[in-house]
Amino acid sequence: MTANESLGSRIRRLRRAAGLSQEALAKPTLSPSYVSLLEAGKRFPSEEVLAQLAERLGCDPGYLTGLITAPGTDDIEIQLHSAQLTLRNGDARAALDGFTALRSQVADSDRTDLRFAVELGVAQCLEEQGDLEEAARAFESLLHRSAAEGRGILSRLGAATPLCRCYRELGDLSRAVDVAEEILAEADALDLPPTVDQLELLSTLIGVYSERGDLHRANFLADEATSRAQLMSDRKALGSAYWKASVDLNRRGRSGDALVLVKKAVALYAEGDDERALARLRHAQATVLLQSEECDPEVAKGLLRRSAAALRAVGGKLDLAEVETALARAEVLLGRPEKAMEHAETALGLLEPEHRLENARVHLVVAAVCLVQGDQEGVRAAYERTAALLEGVDAGRQAAFAWSELGEILEKSGENERAAWAFRQGMRLMGHRGSLVPDVPRRVRTD
Repeated sequence: MTANESLGSRIRRLRRAAGLSQEALAKPTLSPSYVSLLEAGKRFPSEEVLAQLAERLGCDPGYLTGLITAPGTDDIEIQLHSAQLTLRNGDARAALDGFTALRSQVADSDRTDLRFAVELGVAQCLEEQGDLEEAARAFESLLHRSAAEGRGILSRLGAATPLCRCYRELGDLSRAVDVAEEILAEADALDLPPTVDQLELLSTLIGVYSERGDLHRANFLADEATSRAQLMSDRKALGSAYWKASVDLNRRGRSGDALVLVKKAVALYAEGDDERALARLRHAQATVLLQSEECDPEVAKGLLRRSAAALRAVGGKLDLAEVETALARAEVLLGRPEKAMEHAETALGLLEPEHRLENARVHLVVAAVCLVQGDQEGVRAAYERTAALLEGVDAGRQAAFAWSELGEILEKSGENERAAWAFRQGMRLMGHRGSLVPDVPRRVRTD
């Protein structure tokens, strides 16, 4: 088998497992005929196209070309996609067999997302087959698990809707209302933009209230659902809402929910022609990914490279500098300090002196690189420069985060007194913006 044939067969197998047509895989940058030629082994993609295909198929580019073999989790994900597709096609019994077989394979996995997806599939099959009591128990368990694992409200929405349906069919309307109202209240408290899952749960709840005879509440919720659906009809507005919400959630430490929403925003913006916004969104997605529990610096690096390629054509120096800084962070996490320093130096070359906060962020990465390399003099020079830059930055949340990161680096360097001072600056900015009167010297001293 030739390399091209191997590539084509892998693309075809993963595409089918994901339930994608050639047209769906091709959008928005490729043509269906080109995908057909790839699968037939008559074309070999560029590195950029290969990265796009791998992202859409949920694998590493090296797996498509055969440079790396698929790890066990890749095989499990393929089987998972296959079972999910079988369920969507209406064969719940066969799908249940598939999900049940996967249970033992993921039992000892550290991928909580895979375990959750398998159990969700089992519960959905039980509901589809009419085993409602067992399905309700399974969905209840998933709700508790999502909370225990810190999976966030978006995962809870996915389990709450079918659970609400089960209780409605079982005649337990009170429990159906309790479940739906509780989860919707959690979502509203986070000020999330509307999602399909949220609207589906809201619609299910409307049906429950109608069945109970509470038409006033049902009509109120119907108006609410209509207003939210109108926002969803404006794809760009919804993408913007997802983007803003993901930033806010990430700042609040809810990186799991933030990652889900920023992926939705990327998908929506990919349907349009705003290349700069899409590039900035990929940068945002990579940033959240680097900070999340699902941290994957290789995937983040791929997103950042695509972002940088687009921004060289449609972006400004500041956009590019921020991406280069993020690339440096990814390389630090990958244990490649030399590469990280190259990206940091590129970022510094792009920034103007007035970009004090952005320059400070780059020097934080430089300090981290020097720390990894055991260069204490380099660490000291970098953190002194960072402190000097941050002192000239207006009070704000981002400056507070930078001060806190500086405190972490100082702490790792054994500079505990200075670390405590930096942490205090961060806490002051976070809690008392605009009225800061430092009670310690404003410069990190070296004597």
